[in-house]
Amino acid sequence: MQFSSLLRAFVTLALGTSLVALAVPISSSEIQAKSAQGLRLLSIEEGAVPVWKSEDEKLELMRKGTKFFDVTEVYELEQSLPKGKAPAATYPAPSHQSAVNAILSTLSVSNMQSNLNTLSAFNNRYYKSSTGRDASDWILNKVKSYASGRSDITVNPFTHSWTQYSVIAKIPGTKASSPVTIIGAHLDSINLNSPTSGRAPGSDDDGTGTVNLLEAFRALIDAGFKPSTPVEFHWYSGEEGGLLGSQAIASNYKQAGTQVKAFMELDMSGYFAPGSKEVIALESDYVDDGLNTFLKSLIGSYSTLGWTYDTPCGYACSDHASWNKQGYPTSFPFEAVTGDDNPNIHSASDTTSVRGFSWTHSLEFAKLAVAYVYELAI
Repeated sequence: MQFSSLLRAFVTLALGTSLVALAVPISSSEIQAKSAQGLRLLSIEEGAVPVWKSEDEKLELMRKGTKFFDVTEVYELEQSLPKGKAPAATYPAPSHQSAVNAILSTLSVSNMQSNLNTLSAFNNRYYKSSTGRDASDWILNKVKSYASGRSDITVNPFTHSWTQYSVIAKIPGTKASSPVTIIGAHLDSINLNSPTSGRAPGSDDDGTGTVNLLEAFRALIDAGFKPSTPVEFHWYSGEEGGLLGSQAIASNYKQAGTQVKAFMELDMSGYFAPGSKEVIALESDYVDDGLNTFLKSLIGSYSTLGWTYDTPCGYACSDHASWNKQGYPTSFPFEAVTGDDNPNIHSASDTTSVRGFSWTHSLEFAKLAVAYVYELAI
């Protein structure tokens, strides 16, 4: 054990967990040495010192349902960033119903089905696999094809130290360069029994969110959408590995001083348990209350479904947590109240053929995505 590790452990024990923030930071040399040994630095609990775990130990945590940030690549950067939350966000009531409804009428379930058929045909979209990289390539090219008539829109990869990259599409503002409205989904999938080579169609987790964003983007661009303030669509790599892609991007934006008006994550939108009440479940922790209030008004204006609060999803439960950690206003509308959500994820059984999967249900989230982007940025 390196001296810094011994000192940090001593300080932590001496001061107690209530003062754990005073523990000695992990050194760059320790990160380099541990990473070279194949270890990963995981933040498992808010306010606690991150811990080193092997890849096998990390996978076992995932199998047990323990959520975490894998901070190996971002720890040093995050130590240098300013801490604290932005002031509570407020948003105006929806006021562009005529324009938004016209775009909503062009959303196509068949487009989403076709796109998901392609994505789920990859053996898996694991962030370290070649097919995970192939999925990134396909999404990048699909988004570029949707934006091909708009020279103002940029679509680029955001590369990482692992195989799969994230994809970012940027629509500039016509009146201002900030703040930016962001909507995200994760493009990777995983089979927890065999991550690298196991079959992981990831149709719901998070194929549905991925194709919701693709279809919302297409519909907005086809409608000639030119926002007053900028909009970005993000497809993240490595969510299943500990929110890897979204952490890298959120910390990069914080370092650059990027102002974010709002962030919304779509992670699973296609399932609700047979016999359960069909709703849009708003996550209630690690989110912004003002943005949730805005989502309630969007749901009331544009969705056939009602909303309810989900039970707390906990620490590091999806990509919105990466943005919340950097102090940005975040939200996460989920497919169902936890317990009524899809039990087939992270396996070969995450397909559209399972009882409880519904395209009409998923369409409501694509509608919410369009309304969110338009009402915030027009």
